[in-house]
Amino acid sequence: MGVSVALSEAEVHWRAFLESLRARGMRGVEYVVSDDHAGLRAARRAGLGGATWQRCRSSGKLSPGEFPDPPHHLAQNAIHHAPTLKSRKRIGAELRDVWNAGSPAKSEAALAELVADDRDTAPALAAWLEEAVPEGLAVFSPPGPHRRRLRTSNPMERAVQQELKRRTAKVRVFPNEASLERLVGAVLVEIDDKWAADTKAYIKWECQDA
Repeated sequence: MGVSVALSEAEVHWRAFLESLRARGMRGVEYVVSDDHAGLRAARRAGLGGATWQRCRSSGKLSPGEFPDPPHHLAQNAIHHAPTLKSRKRIGAELRDVWNAGSPAKSEAALAELVADDRDTAPALAAWLEEAVPEGLAVFSPPGPHRRRLRTSNPMERAVQQELKRRTAKVRVFPNEASLERLVGAVLVEIDDKWAADTKAYIKWECQDA
């Protein structure tokens, strides 16, 4: 939908990017999936405050130590807050029980039980779970069959961001922003062409059961 080169992921840069999309006609955004990066969070609230926000649950299968400090995806963030190696191994399975409970009520009940179990032994973890995990439950708002594809930003990160990183890493140093934009734009055109030619839709919005 758009390309922007900025020196950081500060709010001012994310806000400018979202404003550029609106200036080009983006309207009716109802659902946003992203990580919890501070700059993006602030810009999203300012520019897309009316949209339902689903915090990305996981950026993939990573072991402790393989994520940035602090991580912004829920699963990695939970590991980051767990005080011991034993609790790190346990928390992933228990969070999956919360997320896969099947309904908002069951998920909330499972979360309440998880928080209660950690309240005495790991109070900081329990407090974080109680505050942060509900941010990953907005996915219950779309139709059931769509939820699996709307619970994380992984499709964008794997298909787009990792490919951009691979292609730009080969160049290493760009002489100016325009040269970087040209390469990134060309890569995105390639990805878009592949998606356009794909016979299987990622999500059929008009279909509530597929």
